[in-house]
Amino acid sequence: MRYLLRRLAQAALVLGLVIVLQFLLLHLAPGDVADVIAGESQASDPAFVQQLRSELGLDRPLPVQLLLHLQRVVMLDWGQAHSMDAPVWQLIAERLPGTALLMVSALLLAIVLGVALGILAALHARRGLDGMISVLALLFYATPGFLVGIGLILIFTVQLQWLPMSGMSSLYGDASWWQRSVDTARHLLMPMVSLSLFYVAIYTRLMRAAMLEVLPLDHVRTARAKGLGRWRVVWHHAARNALLPIVTMAGLQVSSLLGGSVIVETIFGWPGIGRLAFEAVFKRDVPLVMGILLLSSVLVLLVSLLVDLLYTQLDPRIRLR
Repeated sequence: MRYLLRRLAQAALVLGLVIVLQFLLLHLAPGDVADVIAGESQASDPAFVQQLRSELGLDRPLPVQLLLHLQRVVMLDWGQAHSMDAPVWQLIAERLPGTALLMVSALLLAIVLGVALGILAALHARRGLDGMISVLALLFYATPGFLVGIGLILIFTVQLQWLPMSGMSSLYGDASWWQRSVDTARHLLMPMVSLSLFYVAIYTRLMRAAMLEVLPLDHVRTARAKGLGRWRVVWHHAARNALLPIVTMAGLQVSSLLGGSVIVETIFGWPGIGRLAFEAVFKRDVPLVMGILLLSSVLVLLVSLLVDLLYTQLDPRIRLR
């Protein structure tokens, strides 16, 4: 409990610094929100623009704006998204399930494939299978996600017509949960693969290197000497310790997954936070951008804490102090 309280206090301090930096960076960017709103309303009257600046608080000094922003964050009032005329919390809550589904499925696919390929490569080190897996991992690593997405669309949507091109669902009206699940899975398949292949390559190389370090250790040789089955030795005694670098890297790459989801969601028209962030930046909707950035920061901090807790389950030698 003391460890958790200390980590939560550290996370609160880091989150406060992140909020201040986000505010300063967004307000140092060229342009003005009032000018954008006036342009969308086709109103060029200087008095109208000045009234907008006063209503948005842009005519106040920057330190005063920062204090007001911090006060709104503490009160969980993130303001109104002017580009969509809706509360920021409501827009984020509507898009969050789509991004969570895409990120979790892509991360699980990357970890499962990366761990499996890494174990196979380590067990056949410096042989043909190891070479094939290494070349495949290099190909995944070097291919941009947007290029993978476009290629999948051309093959499975345009040519074969097996999978839908965009969106999260094609069903309207009454449908059973099974029909909705299958339809969502068909829409999810291509975005999930596009987002995960880059991380499959990273986890494959990490798992191979970690397995090659763990397999010669004494406890693995002892397990073999006891007559345990090959795969039981590999999984329970070697792979469990080799998973620590994978868990560490997965925790660190949550932020890059969020960044990658912006491109993937835009290509496939997936209704998620990434596409919402792209639209907010394009329309210079500062409250919405800051709300998305704040949510992303909280997510990264929580995942970092979860990674530390998972360490104790994967390696009994690790204690939280």
